[in-house]
Amino acid sequence: MNRFIRASVAVLALLVAAACGDDTKKSRDTLVIGMTQYPATLNPNIESMLAKTYVLAMANRPMTHVDASWNRICALCETLPTLENGLAKPEKLAGGKTGVAVTYTLRRDAKWGDGTPVTTKDVAFTIEVGKHPASGVADGEVYRRILSVEIKDDKTFTLHMDRLTYQYNALDSLNLLPAHIERKNFADPKEYRLRTAFDTDSTNPGLYWGPYRVAEKQTGSRIVLEPNPHWAGKKPHFRKIIVQVIENTAALEANLLSGSIDYIAGELGLSLDQGIAFAKRHGAKFDINFKPGLVYEHLDLNLENPILKDARVRKALILALDRQAITDKLFEGRQPVADSFVNPLDWIHAKDTPKYARDLARAGALLDEAGWNKRGADGIRVNTKGERLSLELMTTAGNRTRELVQQVLQSQWREAGVEIRIRNEPARVFFGETVTKRRFTGMAMFAWLSAPESVPRLTLHSTHITRAGNNWSGQNYTAYANPEVDRLLDAIETELDREKRRALWAQLQKTYAGDLPVIPLFFRADPFIIPKWLTGVVPTGHQDPTPYWVENWGVKPQ
Repeated sequence: MNRFIRASVAVLALLVAAACGDDTKKSRDTLVIGMTQYPATLNPNIESMLAKTYVLAMANRPMTHVDASWNRICALCETLPTLENGLAKPEKLAGGKTGVAVTYTLRRDAKWGDGTPVTTKDVAFTIEVGKHPASGVADGEVYRRILSVEIKDDKTFTLHMDRLTYQYNALDSLNLLPAHIERKNFADPKEYRLRTAFDTDSTNPGLYWGPYRVAEKQTGSRIVLEPNPHWAGKKPHFRKIIVQVIENTAALEANLLSGSIDYIAGELGLSLDQGIAFAKRHGAKFDINFKPGLVYEHLDLNLENPILKDARVRKALILALDRQAITDKLFEGRQPVADSFVNPLDWIHAKDTPKYARDLARAGALLDEAGWNKRGADGIRVNTKGERLSLELMTTAGNRTRELVQQVLQSQWREAGVEIRIRNEPARVFFGETVTKRRFTGMAMFAWLSAPESVPRLTLHSTHITRAGNNWSGQNYTAYANPEVDRLLDAIETELDREKRRALWAQLQKTYAGDLPVIPLFFRADPFIIPKWLTGVVPTGHQDPTPYWVENWGVKPQ
């Protein structure tokens, strides 16, 4: 088939889809959401992929989370415990340490989708799973800190925690598991990741307590959600929500314009440069919101790679980059260069964090010093053993912007004599296997999302290095281990004085930027391209996605 025929067929397909889309939009009781990634798992406590969080936000929610105004609120509890209201109380522990007892009451009306009440039996079981070293939960830290759980009745429980932190009432990582379904699957904890009903029986209504439940799942393609009849909150508008996965962002945009999908998830949709171009061409037809947020695009480095283990090489790599030129040319300067993991939007951001502008001469000197002081015929540096300075760079396949950034990085590093080999994978493989199990040999490009003043313990503390021995629990994918960083992370959490905490945060950012366990790129702004008829979508600018309020989504009156 020649190019003209292929193009004609593509145009005809778009026209047909557009016509069909116009017909389907008339009822407005079905919402089709497009996004670029398919969840590697639907278990809320295993792995930390945004695609999973986005889908489950409509069906399950954690005990607490942060709202669009950046305040912590209850999702599954009735009242947020505080020291002021007496639901949180410091308590003395052995060795002169101070812990805290925090009392939560589950929503009285909360029921799983099969009608079974959500109770403290689910709380006790979830904690049992989380505390088991072989369960493979992503955030094992929150469970390790629970010294004991005191069950008051079917709805009320008290957690006795091993330390009093400034986030003493945050249970953002506690996502309840239905004990009546999952207990049998946890019979062998080492096999739980493979046996969880969230993946083997995903449409079981008893897995979900939120406004929607998963009604259909086509692995790698789409997930269909329908209202949960046992949801006692505000009745959701849509009879059906279809999450359609289209990994190629150009195809995602085409499907939006054709009417095959109604809305692209701002959190997992078009990149900023695509959003800017889209707004110029089609802005009058949509409500477009460019939302800056706590999204940190970066390169995780495999610090067990002998090349990257050398801090001089890591510093040379960042000095060889012109990150400002990348954001200026690709994003019209709307995505600020990152000096560390802390966004200037967050009050803990330290302005005096070390910064790295491009300096090829200094980069070259550091590489010479590190033993990469000769160049081959092709310009790539080699060491005395004749080994090439060659690294693999991976990211999510089909993400056009990341692929463009890869190419720019590859070109800039080549000027410094560094060879970059690009190899990408579908998101569900990249996050579900390669990153989680640290199978990337060089660098992995992706984004971390965080909440305001969120301690990066899981990504930076040495106790959270993911290994086969802990069933890949944790999120320290770089294998970074720095005793000073460990000390600062511990100190920040237990410092209740805001100004003293600010000073500790500044030290952490300075140490991080000096060590460079990752290469910071920029802080993202996500384009939310919302159809004019859709209401209630409120971007948060942090890690908690918009579907946490999906029951408020609706259709504008005609």
